[in-house]
Amino acid sequence: MATAIPAIYRSTVGKKAVMAVSGAVLVLFLLGHMAGNLKIFFGAEDFNHYAHWLRTVGEPAVPHRTVLTLTEIVLFAAVVLHMWSAVSLARRASKARPVKYQAKKKSHAQGYATHTMRFGGLIIALFVIWHLLDMTFLVVNPGGRDATPYERVVEGFDPSRWYVTLFYVVALALVGLHLRHGIWSAFQTLGLRTPRNERTLRLLAATVAVLVTVGFLAVPFAVTFGWVS
Repeated sequence: MATAIPAIYRSTVGKKAVMAVSGAVLVLFLLGHMAGNLKIFFGAEDFNHYAHWLRTVGEPAVPHRTVLTLTEIVLFAAVVLHMWSAVSLARRASKARPVKYQAKKKSHAQGYATHTMRFGGLIIALFVIWHLLDMTFLVVNPGGRDATPYERVVEGFDPSRWYVTLFYVVALALVGLHLRHGIWSAFQTLGLRTPRNERTLRLLAATVAVLVTVGFLAVPFAVTFGWVS
């Protein structure tokens, strides 16, 4: 059994399964994070209370920030496994086809999806780094540590910082494309797709992608256009 597990992870099927499961963890996080972000439309008090709750959930049964720290560890592991699987599969595919034969060229749609997942993934990674520096570590946020979570969001997407909002729009559009293709691929990898439910699963993948994209963009747009201030 000890030797079987590494063999499974080394196989293409194993890597795809790891990519699908880690991706599912990240999708669930995005949906939860998006729902929390939308609490900003209920006002400063509710949003600040939500931000405080994230750090105190589980108390007094567990110490301060325990649940949040464990969540961050799981997310970090999911990101690493997802990226490792993607890079490993890309390298394996490249080695398997060192010569691109004219007769076996990928379709335009397949090539578009591949480039979107590959280069879009890089931009998404840069976006995550910026987002952490902006809203978590408060390195680039104008509000700094003295501001409330609500104030940091408002100041972070101030109209004078339009370039930040633009970066979020581009990155989140790529997140949406990444989700649509990734969720559909996960259904196939996990053996959930059948001829009967294929159309439903494609619609589900597109719906989740649109929901996450619009949900996350609602906050910077609301601040930029003065609907939240």
